[in-house]
Amino acid sequence: MKALVYLIPILLPIVGGFLIIALKFKDDRARNIYAETIVCLTSIAVWCVILLADGEPVEVYSFTRGFSVDFGMDGLTKLFAGMVSVMWPPVMLYAFSYMRESRRKNMFFAFYVMTYGVTLGIAFASNMTTLYVFYEMLSLVTIPLVSHYEDHESMYAGRVYAAFTIGGASLAFFSVVMTTVYGNAGNFLYGGNLQPEAATSMMLLAFIFGFFGFGTKAAVFPLYYWLPTASVAPTPVTALLHAVAVVNAGVFAVVRMTWYSYGPDFLRGTWAQNLALAAAVFTLVFAAVLAVRERHFKRRLAFSTVSNLSYMLFGVMLLNVTGLMAGLAHMLFHGIIKISLFMCAGAFMHTTGNSYVYEVNGVGRKMPVTFTCFTLGALSLTGVPLFCGFVSKWQLLRAGAQAGTLLGYLGVAGLLVSAFLCAMYTLTISARAFFPVVEKNWYEEDDRKLEADRLMLIPIVLFSVLNIVFGVVPGPVLDFLGKIAAGL
Repeated sequence: MKALVYLIPILLPIVGGFLIIALKFKDDRARNIYAETIVCLTSIAVWCVILLADGEPVEVYSFTRGFSVDFGMDGLTKLFAGMVSVMWPPVMLYAFSYMRESRRKNMFFAFYVMTYGVTLGIAFASNMTTLYVFYEMLSLVTIPLVSHYEDHESMYAGRVYAAFTIGGASLAFFSVVMTTVYGNAGNFLYGGNLQPEAATSMMLLAFIFGFFGFGTKAAVFPLYYWLPTASVAPTPVTALLHAVAVVNAGVFAVVRMTWYSYGPDFLRGTWAQNLALAAAVFTLVFAAVLAVRERHFKRRLAFSTVSNLSYMLFGVMLLNVTGLMAGLAHMLFHGIIKISLFMCAGAFMHTTGNSYVYEVNGVGRKMPVTFTCFTLGALSLTGVPLFCGFVSKWQLLRAGAQAGTLLGYLGVAGLLVSAFLCAMYTLTISARAFFPVVEKNWYEEDDRKLEADRLMLIPIVLFSVLNIVFGVVPGPVLDFLGKIAAGL
């Protein structure tokens, strides 16, 4: 019975997604109602688990001695499962409008709904084996979404995505085995769970394999290439899966491995911590530079995601409580910001048929709601006060300074440089949209109705409001995240 509590929100969208294919919906309205109902029921089930589950791990299936599928509930689970459950239903509304004229819609929405259940499997996992099983499933179930359009560019992106994410998981398998053998069957315990006889040098090597393996989904250098390549996918995919579910699953797995398997005391001051920190600091600046150079709208945002994911990894790998809290805060707030930005970019591309940054010149006056929300997201991502992006970035700066190490100070410098570059690659888009050079206004004589429709605007505006609310009143969220980071 206890296992069923966790299995319902995981299996409901997986089975519901399969049924979309089996039932072969011919009517868009019927399929949309069905899919949104499944997603909403799943979110309700998630919150029932969050509020009612006692948190004790439950074994569902055992492969062999020490390797089993177990589910449980702690503060980190509540954060990841809760944020996914709130974000999925409104983005489904956006997808209904965006995919209206697309082919193979039954297949798209089937995998889109199934991915929800697989992501929740990662969130509810209470040991490394379970996390790894669902982590691999997440790669497999999202490949058809990346390659949905089935043109040359999409198929190439799908192959790259599969190679990187499945290859990354193969790297992480070494760490999964080592933490299972030397970490009480890989069960998650705040502060780490390694046995005293674990060989330090071998475990540190296994950690690096795990960091870069799980970090592949978090697009850490040099394993970042898949994410901007995958931006050819439909915008509902890039908005939710490549700004929240897939990429945050990578960060989530690194947090579990670092703080709940190896433990900060085991890693602090070692070459493994320094290598992981150096990779994160380099990636957050390197990707920001690439974002400034990029001219394609969605790929620019994708490079921004690569940069911001390493903000989170930087906080996590500082191995202090403030850093973990800051990394988790940025995981939540960046998800809110980047979903909004991707949906604004998608709305522009969908209604105008244009894809490049220089093609936004003057469109802000034709799409005032969309580009006002984009500007709010850009200000937040840059780190302007009164927006949620400022809150998490400020906490990251505090954590870096608090660490008192060379890499901590380099990270602080990198964050400041990256914030400046972020202003360049986001706010210049808003300037082009609202204040174009007269002779380069692409839409001055365009009589088309370009503003996104209601199903697109509702989630865009919703996440813009959350961006402001969490920026103005961040206290309750930071208190909750602080308890998670302190193991409470």
